[in-house]
Amino acid sequence: MADFVLYQRDYCHLCDLALAVLAQARVPDFDTVWVEDSEELEDRYGTRVPVLCDARDGRELDWPFDAQTIARWIAG
Repeated sequence: MADFVLYQRDYCHLCDLALAVLAQARVPDFDTVWVEDSEELEDRYGTRVPVLCDARDGRELDWPFDAQTIARWIAG
């Protein structure tokens, strides 16, 4: 399992932007979870996607974020 998880949905232009920001920030390794695959995830993240989660401690970073914000967030 990766240290980070990006919660997103299909056909989400903000999610596409978030993926580009993650690449720019050079996030080392992350998994993608599609919220529409789970009613529980849809309820939790449906209106918030994209959301970046630190799988190690459960912290969440809601959109909007940029590469600098991600770097500070990862650093803790």
